Amino acid sequence: MSADIHVERDTGVEAPDDDSFRRWVTATCDFLDRQIQKVPEVSLRISDTVEMAQLNQRFRDRHGPTNVLSFPAELPPDVECALLGDIVICAPLVQQEALEQGKDAQCHWAHLTVHGVLHLLGYDHQTRDSAEIMERLETNILSQFGCPDPYLPQNPEQ
Repeated sequence: MSADIHVERDTGVEAPDDDSFRRWVTATCDFLDRQIQKVPEVSLRISDTVEMAQLNQRFRDRHGPTNVLSFPAELPPDVECALLGDIVICAPLVQQEALEQGKDAQCHWAHLTVHGVLHLLGYDHQTRDSAEIMERLETNILSQFGCPDPYLPQNPEQ
């Protein structure tokens, strides 16, 4: 089942097309075999560094931009909705990281999208064990798109 994605882009930032985001979100939900009765919904915001820095400060009390933030939906139990939540991805930071780390930009976008969806579904990387689980899931999901393990160096100089 294909996820319902709502993408909002900040003016002047470049990012993959909506269909790419839809494939990555759908693949993540399908890989986990989530028993979602309705089509999973995700709102995705593609931001610039200024907006992302503001969000990171406001919601995580951390200075400066980060590459991705996830905001799981907190719906009352009696509301039947497949809204997973919101993801914000900082376009300039994604491009910069891909270049600096020698990664394919499309694969880095896919990685951060999958990472964000996993957070919406309750996964985290607060402990070594939970990080290993999340990283293994990310690597397996990304392999469906021909993307290498994002946690291995991509650049021969690294």
